[in-house]
Amino acid sequence: RINQMRSVLLFVLLLPTLVLAQATQTKVLPKLSICVFDPLGANGSLFNTMKDYRNVAFDWGVDLEPRAYTDEKIAVDDFKAGQCDAALVTGSRVRPFNNFTATIAAIGAISDEAMLRKLLATISSPKASKFMRQGQYEVAGIMPAGPIYLFTRDKSIDTLEELSGKRIATIDYDQPSIYLVNHIGASMVPSNSANFSGKFNNGSVDVAYAPAVAYKPLELYKGLEENGGILRFLLAYMDFQILIRADKFPEGFAQKSRTKVASYFDRVNEFVKKETDEIDPKYWIDLSEDTKAQYGSMLRDVRIKLRDQGVYDGTMLKLMRKLRCKTNPAAAECAEKLE
Repeated sequence: RINQMRSVLLFVLLLPTLVLAQATQTKVLPKLSICVFDPLGANGSLFNTMKDYRNVAFDWGVDLEPRAYTDEKIAVDDFKAGQCDAALVTGSRVRPFNNFTATIAAIGAISDEAMLRKLLATISSPKASKFMRQGQYEVAGIMPAGPIYLFTRDKSIDTLEELSGKRIATIDYDQPSIYLVNHIGASMVPSNSANFSGKFNNGSVDVAYAPAVAYKPLELYKGLEENGGILRFLLAYMDFQILIRADKFPEGFAQKSRTKVASYFDRVNEFVKKETDEIDPKYWIDLSEDTKAQYGSMLRDVRIKLRDQGVYDGTMLKLMRKLRCKTNPAAAECAEKLE
């Protein structure tokens, strides 16, 4: 009986400590939300990736609930209005929030996958953190979505001259796309991420541009039919970026997030390669070296003009040129230092 009394006394003495420990373990994290743009909604791979991301964010002190959007404009508008504390959107939509990271998608600026990997690793490091925040907004991670190609309903269209006068589904909020379409003398058909594929598939436009991962879910093969093709030329690299309202998140969250998201590169790239390999080989159109050089030169001129207009960030363009020149130091741009 004395031993029982001692046990009860010990329990009473330790009770405050046990309660405190339990309270610490069940600490309620701040509930925040992230607007996730995924063309396939809650069934898409991007949304599923953000569900995994939520589990990691718990360790950084946040309960981040993902909300699926199939319309990217609505996702961005809700983020601006404070309906969400974060957003996952395409890099081109990030321009009003951070022009430095939005310039990753600059036309013709990334030469290959290896360069993209190096670029994302560089700007995701703590040394680059000062470029990732502008005002109240901060970029908390960047994921690749693969090269953007030109899809045409007529495979004989394989030079710049043949694009002149053609109707191109053009993302109407993206200044570089509008500038490029006008530059080559094509006819711009205002479109967005929700309707460009429908316009291409039903013949309302002659040409559209999209990453390879859009081929199957957006049924772009319906627009290609028997006479269409895909130009095997890297027009740009598409990416998705996580934007946050910095003051809503714990200190250090954004950097932890950037480091973690950078580690997703291989996982995302595997998916991109798988989707690319599933495109019917008959659609690919290989360009001559002279045509590729012509495209490359034209896109470089456009980048410089857009930089001078303030559309592209000059610091990002310099960084990308530096990386390109490490791979190909004999290129004309490396001697001229045009960017």
